[in-house]
Amino acid sequence: MNTQDPKPRRILSGMQATGELHVGHYLGVLTNFSRLQHEAECFFMVANLHSLTAFYPNYPDAHRFIAPMVSDWLAAGIAPEKATIFVQSDVPEHSELAQLLAMFTPVSWLERNPTYKDKQANTEKDLDSFGFLGYPVLQAADIVLYDATHVPIGEDQLPHLELTREIARRFNHYYRAGKADVLTVPQAILSSFPKVAGLDGRKMSKSYNNSLNLAESAESLSKKFMVMKTDTARVKRTDPGNPENCTVFTYYDFFAADLKEEVNQGCRSAALGCVDCKKQLLTRFLPAMAPFNAKRRELAEKSGLVNDILHAGAERARKVAAATMARVKDSMGLVSRYSL
Repeated sequence: MNTQDPKPRRILSGMQATGELHVGHYLGVLTNFSRLQHEAECFFMVANLHSLTAFYPNYPDAHRFIAPMVSDWLAAGIAPEKATIFVQSDVPEHSELAQLLAMFTPVSWLERNPTYKDKQANTEKDLDSFGFLGYPVLQAADIVLYDATHVPIGEDQLPHLELTREIARRFNHYYRAGKADVLTVPQAILSSFPKVAGLDGRKMSKSYNNSLNLAESAESLSKKFMVMKTDTARVKRTDPGNPENCTVFTYYDFFAADLKEEVNQGCRSAALGCVDCKKQLLTRFLPAMAPFNAKRRELAEKSGLVNDILHAGAERARKVAAATMARVKDSMGLVSRYSL
């Protein structure tokens, strides 16, 4: 029976920096990061090595999104005093551990990954690479490298985390030699990430050109709101509408929940027109985002701050990663016979 005290909660999560962040990221990820940093020790990673799997021909261009993305994290309240913020490639132990884990991970495990199957059907990008097939191994290395006990994910990502758990268990089976587990098998924190619709009603995405970007001015965002899709069956102002078919109405959940029933009735009775509905929502949306925008402008004036934070974060991350790698190598018999 294991009488050891349970490990303190440690969370690992990350995002790829391949474009500007939008309101969907803010509501679905950044607010979650901001909350989690107060509940556990958190490591938040810019997953730039993962970006190479799909963006390798143009990655030098994508690299420029790292600093702005981290600025958005900071503006959303993620604090370097509370969480370790770093860039994946600044910690070489990620690649080293991924290589070791790849040695015993069956190819069949990787081929059954739902994301691999789905993206293989994408004919717009060349994803026929070892890196893309093996990205779940790198993902597993990311997590176990920091002894993460928990990973915040949506329900659709459970197969990805289960693969990490299988890899960790397989390693422990081979190499613990009757001792305690070498790698921590992580648990899921199931998060209900809101599905934020884009201007056209589809999922908000830069690839659909339907996003409300966090870097945009209030004027630009206001213009976009005014062309956001509403109930297409409501042709005239005097026609009753159906809020269930209106993209604008979904935003009331996030920014004006107290007005939702009033808007619902006003739309169905034609007492409230689409233009007035959008203008009313803007009076809540813009003030709600004002603190974020102010912080973002403040950060833009502090040249070098983001790089300093990432440098310090990488140093902290490497200390934890180095300890894990020492434990891993010792268990595998990969003893160093020289020192630099």
